Amino acid sequence: MSSSRASSFIPLLAIFGSVTFLGLGTSWAKHTLFPLVGAEGTTAVRVGFSALLLLLLWRPWRWRLTRGDLRAIACYGAALGLMNLTFYLSLQTLPFGVAVAIEFAGPLAVAVLSSRRALDFVWVLLAVAGLGLLLPLGHDVSTLDPLGVAYSLVAAVCWATYILFGKRVGHLHAGLSVSLGLTVAALVVLPVGLAHAGMALWSWPVLAVGLGVAAISSAVPISLEMVALKRLPPQAFGIMISMEPAVAAVLALGLLDERLSITQWAAIGLIVMASVGCAASARTARRADRRGGTDSGASAPTLAP
Repeated sequence: MSSSRASSFIPLLAIFGSVTFLGLGTSWAKHTLFPLVGAEGTTAVRVGFSALLLLLLWRPWRWRLTRGDLRAIACYGAALGLMNLTFYLSLQTLPFGVAVAIEFAGPLAVAVLSSRRALDFVWVLLAVAGLGLLLPLGHDVSTLDPLGVAYSLVAAVCWATYILFGKRVGHLHAGLSVSLGLTVAALVVLPVGLAHAGMALWSWPVLAVGLGVAAISSAVPISLEMVALKRLPPQAFGIMISMEPAVAAVLALGLLDERLSITQWAAIGLIVMASVGCAASARTARRADRRGGTDSGASAPTLAP
């Protein structure tokens, strides 16, 4: 029993680790690589090195795939590459919090549209309320760069697509799907990065930092996300990933001495409540399905996208 209870929190721990590494790596990339190669070059270096690292680690050529699996991986990887590219492009002209808030429309839309029970909407509302308190949504919309907003909206659509196609390849080994997905993503973003940054992309400082950023902000988080996707329905993943701004705020407090207001701490509490409640709800749904004889295996999702 204790082992079963512990395993039910694996998705929560995986997503927590994912957003922590992602926040650290993205901050490092924006501070160090943006001035050297821009958003396009940063995306190319980050995704390219991530793909290389995981190809060497998992050696996906050892597995055989069906044509359907290859199509799903291609869509998953293309969505992943475009999500990274458009989000980094939005950071050039939008405040970080605003860009994240807009991009979060993607996973939250997946959570709402794929929900089957009234209780799931409670967690959605808690997550939305927490994000509304935590993120700087009070900006005058007229002052926001229209192109930056458009990039964030495209990133939101890509994030939703990434979640859905991630479920389609969830029956595959996580190392296989992630390594091949990142390879497709690299093929999408590398031409854009090379066209923008040119030979600067091959300088030793860019390559050295890019390798570190790739390991911290892409390879590790995406692998952890696939662990979670194999164990959660899509709306549960969409809600739980909303821990990202909360984890970023805590990291900023510890590393940058950025003090939080009472309202911001309340926002963190709402988001954590949504994440934990969602994990418990998903576990209850899996138990109900097993009692009804509809569960096809330990790693099968409760709901199909």
